[in-house]
Amino acid sequence: MALKSSDIKVGDTHSQVLVEDLKRTQIVQYAGASGDYNPVHTDEKFVTEVAGYPTVFAHGMLTMGMTGKLLTDFVGDGRLTKYGVRFVNQVWPGDTLTGTCEIAEIREEDGQKLADLTVTTVNQDGATVLTGNATARID
Repeated sequence: MALKSSDIKVGDTHSQVLVEDLKRTQIVQYAGASGDYNPVHTDEKFVTEVAGYPTVFAHGMLTMGMTGKLLTDFVGDGRLTKYGVRFVNQVWPGDTLTGTCEIAEIREEDGQKLADLTVTTVNQDGATVLTGNATARID
């Protein structure tokens, strides 16, 4: 189902829980899927003794992917034309993440209707872990 310009207005938001109680297993599975085996994501001894972090943490791209699903759930599959983010804070095992997108602008470009969105993902404490922007084709 595609988002329709007649159904939205600037300022409308959509939020959803992206993950509850992120498991280390999910982080390791993402390492396997992405091929990114950086030890800060997978090696407890390295990350605590060498890197100085309290434990392993999630890949930024895992958080971006989960947030991307929020966007496609809202605007529809195959509708995103642009999506970029900034990783603001680490995501740790046990975190629960909630993403929110907001319609920032509805416009027309080259005869196509577009919605520009701002995106924010926060953890269970309300700390921002990701910010970004996206553009989607709308009907």
